[in-house]
Amino acid sequence: MAPASPSIRPDASAPQLRFSVLGPVRVWRGDDEIDLGSPQQRALLALLLVRAGEPVGLDVIVDVLWGVDPPNTAVNVVHRHVGVLRRLLEPQLAVRAPGRWLLRSAGGYRLVCVAGDVDVLRFRALIQRARHTTATDAGRAATMFAEALELWHGVCAAGLDAEVRAHPVFAACEREFLTAVREAADAGLPAGLAHRLLPVLQEAAVRAPLDEPVQARLVLALAQAGQQAEALAVAQRVRARLADDLGIDPGAELTAAYTAVLRGPAARTTAQTPPVPRPRPAQLPADPATFVGRRAVLAHALSLHGDANVAATVVIGAIGGMAGVGKTTLAVHWAHQVVDQYADGQLYVNLRGFSADADVMSPERALRGFLDALGVAPRDIPSEVDAQSALYRSLLHGRRMLVLLDNARDVHQVRPLLPGAGGCLAIITSRNAMPGLVAAEGARSLTLDVWPAEQARDFLARRIGADRVTAEPHAVDQIVAVCAGLPLALAIVAARAVTNPAFPLAVTASELCDVHGGLEALGGADPVTNLRAAFSWSYRTLSPDAARLFRLLGTLTEPDVGVRAAASILGVAVHRTRPLLTELTTAHLLQQPAPGRYGLHELLAAYAAELAATLDGPVEIERARHRFVDYHMQAAPRADRLLQPRRVPPRFGPLPRR
Repeated sequence: MAPASPSIRPDASAPQLRFSVLGPVRVWRGDDEIDLGSPQQRALLALLLVRAGEPVGLDVIVDVLWGVDPPNTAVNVVHRHVGVLRRLLEPQLAVRAPGRWLLRSAGGYRLVCVAGDVDVLRFRALIQRARHTTATDAGRAATMFAEALELWHGVCAAGLDAEVRAHPVFAACEREFLTAVREAADAGLPAGLAHRLLPVLQEAAVRAPLDEPVQARLVLALAQAGQQAEALAVAQRVRARLADDLGIDPGAELTAAYTAVLRGPAARTTAQTPPVPRPRPAQLPADPATFVGRRAVLAHALSLHGDANVAATVVIGAIGGMAGVGKTTLAVHWAHQVVDQYADGQLYVNLRGFSADADVMSPERALRGFLDALGVAPRDIPSEVDAQSALYRSLLHGRRMLVLLDNARDVHQVRPLLPGAGGCLAIITSRNAMPGLVAAEGARSLTLDVWPAEQARDFLARRIGADRVTAEPHAVDQIVAVCAGLPLALAIVAARAVTNPAFPLAVTASELCDVHGGLEALGGADPVTNLRAAFSWSYRTLSPDAARLFRLLGTLTEPDVGVRAAASILGVAVHRTRPLLTELTTAHLLQQPAPGRYGLHELLAAYAAELAATLDGPVEIERARHRFVDYHMQAAPRADRLLQPRRVPPRFGPLPRR
């Protein structure tokens, strides 16, 4: 996290307050410590301290305090907690007065402070100064790193519930600590400051037992301090834990440190001052600010990392689902939850398998980007894709790397980009199902469905505020119904509500209900947040016959149909229709609620009907409906005989044609 911007200092005449969050959450007024009250109040203050000087939105506050299941009164409770904290910090503050320390800001709250008030701000300021000093005076930089790290008295926000501390805001602060420890060792060990750095390296090693870069630096520091036996013992313990927990061998960095200790001081000096450190890419997009639901699928995704049977090989997770269902959001959130397990870095690429300009990224182009991030000079990158893929896998061998392949078109685009070594994780998102990846590479498939109504309401409450959602329940019910649980549609509605806070939600609900299927109200200039555009990128990949079937299915009012009914719509044989249904379900344009039954999501049905009106016309739509009704009129007597064999069923002739 970047250092907070300087803030306006509270009135100098007010009693001096000092805050601590690098360890237990504590506040002092002069020499007296303040009792911060309930766990939720402490958690709220800890969040504001970690983000000191910056506005923190209500959605983030609610997410920290309650996770995925906040009460309807969450926002009101937050306001009450803020009021209590204000009076704790300023006992003479009048009721409902804004105070000087906790201010409303950008739809949330901001703690007004400077580096001298808060340990985390002092830590970040010292780290920045140390980094600027490293190039000119490594020894002085190491001392500054050490001073910064000595501000830590335990894990960030120690004493709070583990679920609260696991939130990405606090996890990111912990990563700041580990990054600073590695930088301190890199500056301090060549300067002979092992004794100064040993305590913080040992603390970091306990907090991150599988972080090989930290463990390798601890091994070197112990050896430099004359504790060779303990250095070797640490390396052996880490090796055993990697084998037991992950089923992998140590990477190159820990192996080199172990070898250097065995070979003696000269080798350790070489190991401590590598001429060119290997690049550690960190390309993940930011963790989504609002992550709702998906508890079951996220728990399944996280469980893949603890499976010893798959840890010896690359772990591959393939996330599928229709356009706008939240595949990328889940993938990025999953990646951030486990980023600390992949100490050698993260690679990310948007493969543009489904994009506005149809510029699908080739595997060769993606590999060149990855190789460049891994430090390969352009002149050393092979010209053939197979050779590029082999070099890429070689560079990842022995490293723990996270690779996120977003918006993939098909297996052929993905396969050259997969790591080949155990200890790596590959997360793939695609609108197309990838059974070939499951069969050949052992990928784990995770398919996303739309949100149920309750999660859709929860999302709207977090994005636009629980007060507005509670104030207009009927409008919210209408919005949820039209959006039919599709996260992208709900996000578009929420963005409109946030940017027009004076407009009642009933206005948005009316717009959604007045136009066909809500598609007109869910459009926009940005193709990424335009529902029609998002659907069109999947539609364009279809074969002509599958596209025609998709359009005509959208003209029906039935929620789902069988294979023979679908064949009747096209007027073709059943054996020709089955591959088209498979193509549509593979592209996640068609759902399969039960074996042999196929249906469209409400918004996809509206989109398909629009296309049919334009591309097929009223005459063809009417013919398709006649064929559909004809099929059911002929099928009805057969069904009646199965239900009541002794009754003579009525006979129907063909429908008259107009």
